[in-house]
Amino acid sequence: MTTLPDFKLETHFSRWEFKAKYHMTASDAESMSLRDLLAMASPREREEFEGLWLGYTETFGAPDLREIISGIYENQAASDILCFAGASEGIYAANSVILDADSHAIVVTPNYQSHETLPVAICEATGIPLDPDDGWSLDIDRVAAEIRPNTRLVTINFPHNPTGAILPQDRYHALVDLCRKHGIYILHDEIFHGLGPKGTRFLPFIADVYERGLSLNVMSKAYGLPGLRIGWIACRDTALISRMERMKHYLSICNSGPSERLAKIALNHRAEILQRNCAIIDENLPKWDAFFAKHPNLFEWQRPDASCMAFPRYMGGDGVVAFTRTLVEQSGVLLLPGTVYASQLGETPRDRFRLGFGRSGLDEGLAVLDAHLARNHAPVQTPA
Repeated sequence: MTTLPDFKLETHFSRWEFKAKYHMTASDAESMSLRDLLAMASPREREEFEGLWLGYTETFGAPDLREIISGIYENQAASDILCFAGASEGIYAANSVILDADSHAIVVTPNYQSHETLPVAICEATGIPLDPDDGWSLDIDRVAAEIRPNTRLVTINFPHNPTGAILPQDRYHALVDLCRKHGIYILHDEIFHGLGPKGTRFLPFIADVYERGLSLNVMSKAYGLPGLRIGWIACRDTALISRMERMKHYLSICNSGPSERLAKIALNHRAEILQRNCAIIDENLPKWDAFFAKHPNLFEWQRPDASCMAFPRYMGGDGVVAFTRTLVEQSGVLLLPGTVYASQLGETPRDRFRLGFGRSGLDEGLAVLDAHLARNHAPVQTPA
């Protein structure tokens, strides 16, 4: 088996996520306690959780959970849903089943690393960079130019990690038409769908608009419940769903029964949870607007379309790696340098960093960040 490379983002978080006092680069919305989630449950749901038999669960996922998940979509049945232990397992299963050594894959860059390293480990792959000067959008003509007779998969992610960009609707449907013409699967990482500022217009789910579309989602990001480790793929290709289910036999085998019960409770209150999390974004985004307006010589700020992340440029002479390292070591503020998004498939921005704004309590971290800049990046005074 191919040895996968070090996962740079997760390695960075392994070192700092639980040590830094101010986690200001999180990609998930504000979480909640088990007590608060159970408070939403009906008496029947509470009994289902507390009286649960702790045996194996169905590999596809609990039937009632899959039924609720299918209701998120317009054109999906419960039989179109395959649950996973988080989104990463779904990414692994989809790439492993769709691709083989004779295939070719196309991925957008920058990307969440497994969207690139998994296809690269299996076959030839081509990276298509998103354009920061075009709102981090995707050039569909460039995608078309890279398609080969053996191209089997195009992987996209909107709202995008790390930029928060959403692909314009016309380009999205042009991509679907292009892939339909060539019989190419689209794996769309939609884990931030529903999370964004008031008035955000999200793309339709790929599984609803394309018969070879795989909609990847998870409880971790927009819902702010990563501790549940429940994700899923929706897809109308029943043969592909079946093959991924057989791949899951080599992975988690089945999901956590208690987590499935808790995910069902959360999804029954989906609108309420998303409204709460989006309200936090509406509160936090103007604070970042004000922060960057104070420091125009150090940062270039581009407001994201959605999600709870942005990817501003750092213009300090020390460089983004030194800046983020000094910041966490001296002041306990964790940001994610853009270098962790480096790609094997082409150049990606190396002067940017990822910040997060989906969690409560931003004010204290911003004050510490401001104080750090005052100590380390104060303007040089010119003698009179």
